[in-house]
Amino acid sequence: MLKNYIVALFIAFVVVSCKDTKQDAAKNTETTEENTFAKENYTKKEVMIEMRDGIKLHTTIYSPKDTSKSYPMLLKRTPYSCRPYGEDKFPSRVGPNKYLMEEGNIMVYQDVRGRWNSEGVYDNMRAFIPNKSGNETDEASDTYDTIEWLINNVENNNGNVGTYGISYPGFYTTYSLLSGHPALKAASPQACIGDFFFDDFIHNGAFLLSYWRITSLFGNMKTEPTKESWYTFADVGTEDQYQFFLDNMPLSKLNTYYDSTNVFLEQIKEHVTYDDFWQSRGIIQHLKDIKPAVMTVGGQFDAEDLYGPYNTYKHIEANSNNYNTVVFGPWSHGDWSRTKDRQVIGNIHFGDGISDYFQKEIETKFFNHFLKGNADGNTGLPEAHMFDTGAKKWFSFESWPPENTSKQNFYLHPNESLTQQVQKGIQTSSDFVSDPKKPVPYSEDIKFVFTPRKYMTDDQRFASRRPDVLTFETEVLEDDMTLAGDILAKLNVSTSGDAADWIVKVVDVFPSDLENTDDVQDHLKLSNYHMMVRSEVLRGRFRNSMTNPEPFAPNAKTAVNLKLQDVFHTFKKGHKIQVQIQSTFFPYIDANPQTYVDNIFEAKEDDFKVQTHKVYHDSSVEFTVLK
Repeated sequence: MLKNYIVALFIAFVVVSCKDTKQDAAKNTETTEENTFAKENYTKKEVMIEMRDGIKLHTTIYSPKDTSKSYPMLLKRTPYSCRPYGEDKFPSRVGPNKYLMEEGNIMVYQDVRGRWNSEGVYDNMRAFIPNKSGNETDEASDTYDTIEWLINNVENNNGNVGTYGISYPGFYTTYSLLSGHPALKAASPQACIGDFFFDDFIHNGAFLLSYWRITSLFGNMKTEPTKESWYTFADVGTEDQYQFFLDNMPLSKLNTYYDSTNVFLEQIKEHVTYDDFWQSRGIIQHLKDIKPAVMTVGGQFDAEDLYGPYNTYKHIEANSNNYNTVVFGPWSHGDWSRTKDRQVIGNIHFGDGISDYFQKEIETKFFNHFLKGNADGNTGLPEAHMFDTGAKKWFSFESWPPENTSKQNFYLHPNESLTQQVQKGIQTSSDFVSDPKKPVPYSEDIKFVFTPRKYMTDDQRFASRRPDVLTFETEVLEDDMTLAGDILAKLNVSTSGDAADWIVKVVDVFPSDLENTDDVQDHLKLSNYHMMVRSEVLRGRFRNSMTNPEPFAPNAKTAVNLKLQDVFHTFKKGHKIQVQIQSTFFPYIDANPQTYVDNIFEAKEDDFKVQTHKVYHDSSVEFTVLK
């Protein structure tokens, strides 16, 4: 039973790259007709496509039964399998969405090298080789070889190929842009990993401890093609995630659950700085002179991949002259691909039909224009289609961030107020005692999750009322204020020790007279709700360099700048803007021992010390404000 439960949890994690979860299926609005549409209207063929070095990759091709016309091909390359295997077995849906399926496209899925039913050795976040020679391969060459085979061997294709994918398949979609194949006309990287040192498993040098359990998904290697899973997940034996990780601190205690056969975890433990290992696996820096049309998609409340989508779009925009657009909605990881009508993150309802709108009016139009239309770039779609998560409606911009913005600093005052009043010569501070053995939870919920989702909009009152969380707040706003871009916390801090993490949260404090919706947890009220809008962590030793960490000088005032990913959020009249600052965010982030150690995975129990941290009142938070 436990094994089945763990597998179900895994499916919930990876399914955003494949199809709806079982939980979502219960709420699914798909009709019976759609569930059988693929089988009734498509033929299925499974092939092994040989790469230039002789390795064969399992590829599944769904072609419309109507052969009276030609179709473009939509390709998804995935480490999460092409299931269901067998030419007589069909999923409920093929392709990015039901509209593209119903109108007819050739849908192609491929197990990437070393995964599932493909041959070869898997290399996590496989490094791009700019100047390949001979039979050297990377994901770009594998994509090129795949497309070349497809356009020459799949009947009724029109010679145009599009790529797409969410999360890790989004990374492979980004990678396809480096293939250079002339048939690749359009790509949509969605929730795409950009760099594993800033996405998913590590954020600014801090290990995302809640992700620890799924490292075996990428870390356990297989020796031959398989249609069955070959990895297992640690049996933690509890639903209390907070207590489990607290009991297994320091991190070395977790070695009893995973050994050296978990290659990915061993890599994380060995490469604790942004060294050549991580830098070579980043994809963002290679996105130059891109030719295919690109539509990058992300969720404003995606706990896994915010860095990747924003930086993918921005880097292509700055270094290429192609058609390049970005879409961000009020979604958690991959919500836009699902078919549920009501869009809710945690306790907050953002509207109905939002994902269907994206699929029909944005995604389908993008692919049709470049794969079936005249591909002149006049799609009728905006450069940036962004959902305001405070006003709860879509806006279109000619660039992102919008041009009509200004940088505005809000200062942290001694009375824990947040104002634009400049403070000069202020040497006072707000102090708090941080105990790594009693860390601040990232959520009130008692449950064990691989990757958290709802916490991205969770009520932060439980944190603001703790003595080890500093809270700075504006007066009630007399007018709407819209943030549209990144946030920079410019902190001046000190610590009684020589190591500390810094977590900054931007919070929307709702009015006290706000009434509940049916989506709110029973123990909460929207009255005075403290909705988290954005948060980020910086492991303090990386404050000056991600490659060359350094300790703090005890009790010395030190500048720490922490960038938070972009937001598009209106703090409405009658609301308040709040900033929370803390040093633990457990167990989403592992607990810093607050004693400097070269490698936190080798920290000893007596390294964990109670320390006093100070945030000086000449600190500020810089917002990008829409005029």
